[in-house]
Amino acid sequence: MKIEGIDLIRKVEEKISLVRTRSLDLSFNELLDMYLNDELIINPDYQRLFRWSEGKQSRFIETLLLELPIPPIFFIERSEGVYDLIDGLQRMSSYLNFRGKLKGKGQLTLTDCDIVEELNGLTYEELPKPLEIKLKRNFIRVEILRKESDARLRYYMFKRLNTGGEDLKDQEIRNSSIRLLDNRFNEILISFSKNEDFKSTISNIAPEKKNEKYDQELALRFLALKNNGDKYVKNISDFLTDYMEFETEQVMEGLFRKNEEKIIFYKTFEILNKVMEGKIFASLSKGGNPQSGFDVYHFEAFSIGIQRSLNSINADNDSEIEALKNLFLEIKGDSEFKKLITGGGMNTKNQFQARVDFVKEKVRNLYESK
Repeated sequence: MKIEGIDLIRKVEEKISLVRTRSLDLSFNELLDMYLNDELIINPDYQRLFRWSEGKQSRFIETLLLELPIPPIFFIERSEGVYDLIDGLQRMSSYLNFRGKLKGKGQLTLTDCDIVEELNGLTYEELPKPLEIKLKRNFIRVEILRKESDARLRYYMFKRLNTGGEDLKDQEIRNSSIRLLDNRFNEILISFSKNEDFKSTISNIAPEKKNEKYDQELALRFLALKNNGDKYVKNISDFLTDYMEFETEQVMEGLFRKNEEKIIFYKTFEILNKVMEGKIFASLSKGGNPQSGFDVYHFEAFSIGIQRSLNSINADNDSEIEALKNLFLEIKGDSEFKKLITGGGMNTKNQFQARVDFVKEKVRNLYESK
């Protein structure tokens, strides 16, 4: 039923009433003092997303010295007088790094400044005194979401900002943002991703992927497709984010079945690890041997495809494990299966369901023939 105009207006007004904000103009020197006094918190996980090159950092400092306009940064009030930085990480960290005060960093020497090239090679202490003062006194608008605001709206505001601002990966953004709503499901996800069998099966993902929390995204992908695969359409990133939000709210309401999910997760990857270890999610070479790479569509097909028969599989029975290995090699070499994991349109719901069903039926037939 279409909502009437007056009712829609009321709905919007209701949400506005849940938001408490204020705006301040603060000097960078004030922000530095807040940071050093633990009144401005940059969460350690979030701080690891500081990705600007020295050149970009330097050009930001140059921007401040030239008094060029810069966009605002955003805080969330944690308690009276204590704030979390939620947007503006690259700018804030660049200033702290130039001052030599960013925790875990040294001190930035300016490089690649392209308007005032004479700045290149200088540190903060080497600036003429008037430029030091200009930098310290330069103001930036700070938008603050007050602690009285609704927690869900605080989270959704964070999502709508260009979080981190520099080539961040989806799971890094999810991990940074979901903590504003509730971090317990994220902690469960991280603990699942540390399971040794799971780690072994995905051991062939690229090192840079591991640094981008791709292992946690794969754990999330498994849970989301297993539990909510019928709601998957095409955009896997949005689908995973929606699922993470849903389960976070389930945890908040005491409805997430952690022990049951843990048992299923651990058994699934124990079986897959015993079958083919780190090559379980790899394609076959022309000679029919598993390669050393990692294919996410194999991950989906085999991890979700065995769920229907999961209770029938005995992970401690060597003959069963050997039979599954032979079956999986047969599936990987099947021309019909190859069509389901290669080419365009692999992210569609139909293709996802088709490759999962292909494995599901083969495994089911194996156990029904016994």
